[in-house]
Amino acid sequence: MKPGLLRRAPWKSLAPESARVTGISRKLAQALLKLSDNMTTGRPYNPMSTPPTTVRDGETFVAPDDQPLVEFIREHAAAKRVVIQARQRLSGGAIQENWLLDLLIEGGPWAGARRWVLRSDALSALPASLDREQEFAVLQVVHQAGVKVPRPLWLCRDMRVHGRVFFLMEYVPGVAAGRLLSAGTGPQGRAQLAAQLGANLARLHQVRPPCATLDFLPMPTRSPALATIDAYRHYLDTLADAYPVLEWGLRWCELHAPHNGTLCLLHRDYRTGNYLASEQGLEAVLDWEFTGWGDPCEDLGWFTARCWRFTRPDLEAGGIGQLEDFLGGYHEVSPLRIERSQLHYWQVMATLRWAVIALQQGQRHLSGEEPSIELALTARLLPELELDILHMTGAEAP
Repeated sequence: MKPGLLRRAPWKSLAPESARVTGISRKLAQALLKLSDNMTTGRPYNPMSTPPTTVRDGETFVAPDDQPLVEFIREHAAAKRVVIQARQRLSGGAIQENWLLDLLIEGGPWAGARRWVLRSDALSALPASLDREQEFAVLQVVHQAGVKVPRPLWLCRDMRVHGRVFFLMEYVPGVAAGRLLSAGTGPQGRAQLAAQLGANLARLHQVRPPCATLDFLPMPTRSPALATIDAYRHYLDTLADAYPVLEWGLRWCELHAPHNGTLCLLHRDYRTGNYLASEQGLEAVLDWEFTGWGDPCEDLGWFTARCWRFTRPDLEAGGIGQLEDFLGGYHEVSPLRIERSQLHYWQVMATLRWAVIALQQGQRHLSGEEPSIELALTARLLPELELDILHMTGAEAP
């Protein structure tokens, strides 16, 4: 196979207008196009079990019995009265569920109309995902460190309130869809947004261990890269099928693993699709359930990996900007100096990680835990990711 063949975003080749050529149905093609905006780990719709409802993404309803939640908010907001005027299921949340609450609060410091987000577990999850109590602790730390995130409000462990552990955070407006963000850029991308994303990531990376409130995060006992390789190999060994390209990629990463470097707090899913942006630039970074300690280059490699550039593979900074602008913003805040050559290894690792996650998402569907066409289709991205791995680790690799 010649280099460059199929070198395009996997969903773009399966867009509705090309359905006749590829031989797939228009309905399937449309689902794949939607998946391109929702890939986190994917962002499928998951039915919410508590309270029971048939609401879908973007629809609004008023729950029949919100009293436990109303009382929780009233108590923590020190309010006289709280009314949940409506709630809306937000798109996103392959790992978690997010509900936008329109509230009217009377009395207390939060009096007035408020828009908050309730974040709880989805029906099934990935093994590496933090629980909501842990994610809430992470949000508190990074918000205090000056990282742009939704302001965390309160954590609820009482299962009688919602049926699951959840937390509330402030709602932040903006666009998150990766395909829309990348498609809306000019030839040179959005330099300001790329620089803001780099600076924001650098602020996160200034959080260093030890951190008493994050003591639940395991500390690497060896090279973070080698520990990750071991974890992926262990997962692949549990599967019935063989994945030789992934094994090849893991061996390449093992042979080229960097020496131990600086340990800092990582987002581990810092990419286009997991932040909110407006015309003014970056508004907030979302989805902190994979946070952990590791090499800062891991986050940089994940953000710049080809698999997360959506409709603009030519723009190395997440499909929205130039790498120089992104690193320039990073270096304005961070004392670390990251060279372009350091990123290639972590871009390979990022592609391997996304391939493993795609398999895990497919298993969530196949196991029957969470039937979802989008989870099933996520696993179908594997051949494109395997091709990327071969290109990146072959004879022409840097």
